[in-house]
Amino acid sequence: MDTATGTDAVDVVALGESMVTFLPTRAGRLADVPSFERGIGGAESNVACVLASAGHSARWVSRVGADGFGDHLVETVAAYGVDTSAVRRDPDRPTGIYFRTAGDRATDAHEVAYYRAGSAASAMTAGNTDLAATRSARVLHLSGITAALSADCLDLMRELTAPRPGRPLVSFDVNHRPGLWRDHPEGPRVLLDLARRADLVFVGDDEASDAWDLHGARAVRAALPEPDVLVVKHGKDGAVVFDRRTPEGAARADGTFVPSLHVDVVAAVGAGDAFAAGFLSATLRGLPVRDRIRHGHLMAAAALTVPGDLAQPPARGHADRLAALDDRAWETLRLGPGWTEADARAAEEVRTP
Repeated sequence: MDTATGTDAVDVVALGESMVTFLPTRAGRLADVPSFERGIGGAESNVACVLASAGHSARWVSRVGADGFGDHLVETVAAYGVDTSAVRRDPDRPTGIYFRTAGDRATDAHEVAYYRAGSAASAMTAGNTDLAATRSARVLHLSGITAALSADCLDLMRELTAPRPGRPLVSFDVNHRPGLWRDHPEGPRVLLDLARRADLVFVGDDEASDAWDLHGARAVRAALPEPDVLVVKHGKDGAVVFDRRTPEGAARADGTFVPSLHVDVVAAVGAGDAFAAGFLSATLRGLPVRDRIRHGHLMAAAALTVPGDLAQPPARGHADRLAALDDRAWETLRLGPGWTEADARAAEEVRTP
């Protein structure tokens, strides 16, 4: 219990919109797909679900419609072990939904149709959000998607990232979505300002190039000197981390680079959120920089080998063993569909006499 707020404290709070997703039952254009399977998707709730599945206490804070889709979102996120008590229901606005096609493995080409304009989550404000529950955590995880939903959501993001005594560690995933900022050309500047107010920032090198015309990890670090930890992701190549909080990180002007794993990709959706969850999990456990990046890659590999946003994470002990591999073994490791399920079955067999 957080005695200052009367709210139960958790490891991580993730605030942001989640939507009901509809995935095709077969490949093809949206115009041709006859039926879809229902799931959930949302950058922040994805992180909360992965962390809860990995054994951390997590809370999701959001706003959903007073409709069946809102019921499905809250019940599904809660089933992962996430605290949803701070999710508010909006009687006047709907829960957002979207449809997507299966991605092509070579190009990740796919169609996505969003129906989120005027959604309940876009009406989040500092006044209708439980700020005590949002701040009662070791880590508060946010993303740039929320800032793009509405002016009220941007004001909420500025409130949550403002310096204040006792503020949790603020984790910010830039998540630049040009389509959401189409009518707001100031979007890149807004995202840069929010990133500068955070303690830990995740950004893809492609995002930094598109949004800020920054090229290379060192250029991103020069533009973002304020966060203690900066993670620059290079997709299938790996990730670089700048960390001034530890001697090992502070000594590396070029950051610490760890290559990604070789993965038999099913779909790329959700991989960035899973990476963030893995990195945050290792951060909460106080692991060194290299291992934090490797745990990010392992969680991303779990997401890459399933068709939807969420995958069963590897058991902690198994992930720790893989993260401890020597460089040669790490660079030759290859993971495919079902690798985390096989690990879970093996663990169950060990526990069962």
